[in-house]
Amino acid sequence: MKAISYRSYGGPEVLEYGERPEPKVGPDTVLIKVKAAAVNPVDWKTRAGYLDPFLDAVFPVIPGWDVSGVVERTGPAVTEFQPGDEVIGYVREDFLSRGTCAEYVAAPIRTLARKPRNLSFTQAAGIPLAGLTAYQTLTRALKAGEGDTVLVHAAAGGVGSMAVQLARHMGARVIGTASERNHAYLSALGAEPTTYGEGLADRVRALAPNGVDAVFDLVGGDALTASPELLAPGGRLASIADPAVLGLGGHYVFVRPDPDDLQDLTDLAERGALGVEVAEVFPLPKTADAHRLSMEGHVRGKIAITVD
Repeated sequence: MKAISYRSYGGPEVLEYGERPEPKVGPDTVLIKVKAAAVNPVDWKTRAGYLDPFLDAVFPVIPGWDVSGVVERTGPAVTEFQPGDEVIGYVREDFLSRGTCAEYVAAPIRTLARKPRNLSFTQAAGIPLAGLTAYQTLTRALKAGEGDTVLVHAAAGGVGSMAVQLARHMGARVIGTASERNHAYLSALGAEPTTYGEGLADRVRALAPNGVDAVFDLVGGDALTASPELLAPGGRLASIADPAVLGLGGHYVFVRPDPDDLQDLTDLAERGALGVEVAEVFPLPKTADAHRLSMEGHVRGKIAITVD
């Protein structure tokens, strides 16, 4: 099969397009014919070796954890899916090797759910990692709900835009930080936009004089350290970007595959409560360019990879 892979950690230049063996299908896995994948910041951080202390790499590594595609073949223990089923997945295993930037991927059933019928494969590929991150942080770490005011830092990005939509669906008021060029986009999602940077605390206080009930940080650094003083009494704080949140009394969240959560996201998408903004689409051989775009850090929505 054709795939992107890298033989050592490094920059985008280590990504190679070429032939790789088709993956074997284990008892609890399905073989997916990949229609689209998505690029997330963790993909280039993984490629650069940042996750090496936590995950063994079996080189050459095929990058990518997000996928949408069609089930080609099922393992002998699989009863949940059949050949021809359209699925999405956050295909993260306990090691780095067989990712989703390929014509085929062998995916454990614990990483999969049914694809939203109302979304294209390209849109659907943007849901798993970003959607699960937003969903698990809002429901478990922040326990956001009806009547809450939720502040989302970097609200126009892949996770941020999902968080805005999900929090609004939960009945929360959302304040989102973003550059001014993305304010109209956030307003369309149902958030009240404000700019980040110097003076952020004053701008948030002007919108929420009594404080916010929850802060969802996707930036770390100054945005995180400014957040505790913006909380109302009993307010909750969570970050996916900076473990320093633990020293501030908050939660550090690292997303995990969960088929039930992923199916909930599919259901919300089919009900029109969750959409996907696709910023740019690259063909599989141009995955290195997609990584470069992600590394710039100013993407609105998601970056997709299509596989013909």
